[in-house]
Amino acid sequence: MRIVRLPLFALVLLAIAPVLRAEYFVLRSGQRLSVTGYQRIGDSYRLQMNGGTVDVPAEQVVTIEPQEIFTPLPPVEVSKGPFGDLIEAAAKRYNVDADLISSVIAAESNFDPKAISRRNARGLMQLLPATAASLGVRNIFDPAENIDAGTRYLRDLLQLYQNNLALTLGAYNAGPDRVQHYGRVPPFAETITYVRRVKRTYEQRKSSAAGAKAPSARTAPLPASANKSTLATQ
Repeated sequence: MRIVRLPLFALVLLAIAPVLRAEYFVLRSGQRLSVTGYQRIGDSYRLQMNGGTVDVPAEQVVTIEPQEIFTPLPPVEVSKGPFGDLIEAAAKRYNVDADLISSVIAAESNFDPKAISRRNARGLMQLLPATAASLGVRNIFDPAENIDAGTRYLRDLLQLYQNNLALTLGAYNAGPDRVQHYGRVPPFAETITYVRRVKRTYEQRKSSAAGAKAPSARTAPLPASANKSTLATQ
């Protein structure tokens, strides 16, 4: 097996280390590796883990599972968080709640502007190259362009689904065609987990800000109907 060897204790530490955006790589040996990012390179996967990277032959990977237990970043004022100015600007430009944008970014890339998913979605808001091109993006890894395009797409989905947050997030993850086909959040484990992650983080952010002074630069929260949307499979 062609693999970059790490000491056993290092693999154990990497496997149990807490991560903020993670998936499990299940190997034929039975080992489950918790990774924060990965990229397919030829016949191997390059796994990004806490502490470094490791190359694993694709033939040794049995499956890739989304991590059900998600540890979000502690809620902070958007303007004080990563890429706060860009998020606030996009929020005002497209009338989308800045807390929602931050919550989507946290779930999509954990604020890593160079993140690439197994489906080739890229950047902070994990845009597919075709989607990015349709939105006029020239450099998909540029934080300003990625956040602007991702927020515009999020705005379009909110309008399409009349501010139904669950359907909007389901479409952002699995695509509007899938939502239209099922008439609800697509019944995929990854999509259901994703919707729950973003909604949980968003609700935490709104709860944390409830007792604080409402920032004048922040757009209004989503209508109540958006927050009352439910998952049919939940």
